[in-house]
Amino acid sequence: MKKILIVEDEVAIREFEVINLRRVGYETVEAGSGEEALQIYEEQNDFDIALLDISMPGMDGLTLCKELRRRSPALGIIMLTARTQEMDKISGLMLGADDYITKPFSPTELLARVDALHRRVELAKNSEKKTPSDEIVLGEFALNTRRRTLSKNSQNIELTQVEFQIIEYLFTNPDVALDRTDILNRVWGDAYFGEEKIVDVNIRRLRIKIEDDPSHPKRLVTVWGMGYKWSTL
Repeated sequence: MKKILIVEDEVAIREFEVINLRRVGYETVEAGSGEEALQIYEEQNDFDIALLDISMPGMDGLTLCKELRRRSPALGIIMLTARTQEMDKISGLMLGADDYITKPFSPTELLARVDALHRRVELAKNSEKKTPSDEIVLGEFALNTRRRTLSKNSQNIELTQVEFQIIEYLFTNPDVALDRTDILNRVWGDAYFGEEKIVDVNIRRLRIKIEDDPSHPKRLVTVWGMGYKWSTL
């Protein structure tokens, strides 16, 4: 059963999400606050996805996102934001969210985003069950495509599902400039509803994890006017 934690303080919106997700086979667990959601997660941490509203009294969605990501790098996290919350979108992604949905949204968009993220989560779970090791080694970095892990000088780097897919795409195309649109389509799918800037934010987050000096990256470099590449030079 596909299990999703829905965190939303507005009852009408929460019911809308629950009805539409249950209709297509998701098991839903509801929370009306960040504090309640964290308690639920501690008691039953077998969720595939968490759908978090940013604007909640008490513990807001950003704080909750940080806490959930600290507990699980594998959990799929989607933030719900208002159109005016531009910086909150970026903050959520930097704190470990995989995607965001802007309110108001249609059932079609909600299901498309949730289904796309669930596929990534399931792919990671299935890969972890395999024991053979397929590695791509580039300098001090080693990417295990079956176990879906990345290490630097033999030290593991925790990645979200989205981060791993970006790195995998870059590692399989070393020293090749990849267009933002290509990365977006490869990782989020060509039916993605959002904006290309989600790629840029995830690149920033990856640089913090992998670069010695994220402000002056040597591996994950920008190709001006196009996108990004993994440099082996």
